[in-house]
Amino acid sequence: MQRTLVKDALNATAPNDAILLQGWVRTRRDAKGFSFIELNDGSCLKGLQIIVDAALPDYAQVTKANTGASIEVRGKLVASQGQGQKWEVVAEKFIVLGEADATYPLQKKGHTMEFLREIAHLRPRSNLFGAVFRVRSRLAYAVHQFFQEKGFYYVHTPIVTASDAEGAGDMFRVTTLDLANPPKTEQGDIDNAKDFFGRKTFLTVSGQLEAEIFACALSNVYTFGPTFRAENSHTSRHASEFWMIEPEVAFCDLNGNMDLAEEFVKHLIRDIRAHCAGDLEFFAKFVDKELLTHLDFVLDKPFVRCSYTEAVEILNRSGKTWEHPVAWGDNLQSEHERYLTEEHFKCPVTVYNYPRAIKAFYMRQTDGCAAGRETVAAMDLLVPGIGEIIGGSQREERLDQLRAGMALHHLEEKNYWWYLDLRRYGTVPHAGFGLGFERMLMFVTGVANIRDVIPFARTPGTAEF
Repeated sequence: MQRTLVKDALNATAPNDAILLQGWVRTRRDAKGFSFIELNDGSCLKGLQIIVDAALPDYAQVTKANTGASIEVRGKLVASQGQGQKWEVVAEKFIVLGEADATYPLQKKGHTMEFLREIAHLRPRSNLFGAVFRVRSRLAYAVHQFFQEKGFYYVHTPIVTASDAEGAGDMFRVTTLDLANPPKTEQGDIDNAKDFFGRKTFLTVSGQLEAEIFACALSNVYTFGPTFRAENSHTSRHASEFWMIEPEVAFCDLNGNMDLAEEFVKHLIRDIRAHCAGDLEFFAKFVDKELLTHLDFVLDKPFVRCSYTEAVEILNRSGKTWEHPVAWGDNLQSEHERYLTEEHFKCPVTVYNYPRAIKAFYMRQTDGCAAGRETVAAMDLLVPGIGEIIGGSQREERLDQLRAGMALHHLEEKNYWWYLDLRRYGTVPHAGFGLGFERMLMFVTGVANIRDVIPFARTPGTAEF
């Protein structure tokens, strides 16, 4: 007999005289002559009630069916006599596959998020994290669906790299050298030529530079993979390992880039609203009561576009006292971004044309910059509750200006010779952006900490599981 998932049993349109279910016990309640077991297999938020008659030959197994135990049930799917459920299963055969004793940590009571992070190997069985990771799976599918339907090609960029895409230097070193006794040059320095790759290498902070190579050949491409930042940050929004979606589009300017980014965000929200309704209702009830309002806010309203210069003027005219006062040339903080979306414009916002000095070397310098106020064609998409959810730019396609940008950020041209070659051989205007996958998950679930939307969080001091 083929196994039936709980979600399919709950959505059945007719009774079934022979059904096989396998999953884990959420609760068990014993009554005179019967036991009632809630079975969940992770396929949906809800469980399915199993009725086990004490007259069954297998009934002795029920005493081993504690919370957390895995079970197999064969029986009949029948209309439920109880309230709040359409179907239940009357067991004809009941087997405990794997026992769980009273030390099982996920008993039926409230658990703190901190405690659940300590048992990351078990937390997907909880209601909250089962819902989070079902949504994560669907969101990943929606990412690929969006780009594939637009004719983009999916490119796998390297995880081990010798170049720093951001120019920030916060990278994890990859080495096979004996750290207790590394090889030395005649000058007494560590001899990186003896390392595995013959040079210093790191875990990537972005697949963008390699994606640009493919955009300059295949036109429209995207990456979707793990990225790493060695920042000693302990905020709820930062992780040392996270996933990024990075499209690159040839023959595209800043306006086209903003169009694509705004359409992408709306597509992801629309897809999750359509396919994860039960899980979203759970989040809206127990995690963030404003969640559905925030999602519909972004879905229903067009993005307003506002230059960085205008944004700074708005913030300074607001009369508000900021934790981080802002002047032209400063990075916008989350409090500034949320004010723009939630209080001033009251809609999602795309901020563009940022100061050159605070942005990466590869961003295209805008034409006609005022003296002392050089800007680049960068853009950030801001949404309520989160702030920045996408960052991107038109890339600098002009060789001389790119070299000047590298000099400004103190980068050695010899390390980027191949990147410069793209500007020597058939250069084209092109643009792209990055969406932090976990940031998007935080937005669509209302979960406030990035550690709770990634299966096994990697943060400073934490690399368990």
